[in-house]
Amino acid sequence: QVQLIESGGGWVQPGGSLRLSCTASGGTSRTYTMGWFRQAPGKEREFVTASKRSGAGTYYGDSVRGRFTVSRENGKKTLSLQMNSLKPEDTAVYYCAASLGDPITSSMRLASTYSVWGQGTQVTVSS
Repeated sequence: QVQLIESGGGWVQPGGSLRLSCTASGGTSRTYTMGWFRQAPGKEREFVTASKRSGAGTYYGDSVRGRFTVSRENGKKTLSLQMNSLKPEDTAVYYCAASLGDPITSSMRLASTYSVWGQGTQVTVSS
């Protein structure tokens, strides 16, 4: 059974940087299409970024494009998210997600595409 282990997060001042990591463990040696979503209090879960399991295709939400960068490590089983130029509106619980299938590109922004989720990690941006 696949599990997602998240690390990173915490508190940072506006303009600062943080790095999140998510490692898929269990299951087989295969890789997975993985993504990051976030949810702020009182708001819906928002797409942040996603990466095809080959690592060849990466996609970003409009609010983070140009500031966040996603990368694959550890034989593509770890998805890391480098967050730069953080803003107070980036404050949220960030969730890692994995799809057990091969979703088409247009569905990768949808939370319903992903069946495995991490426990979430808090990111707080404030002065």
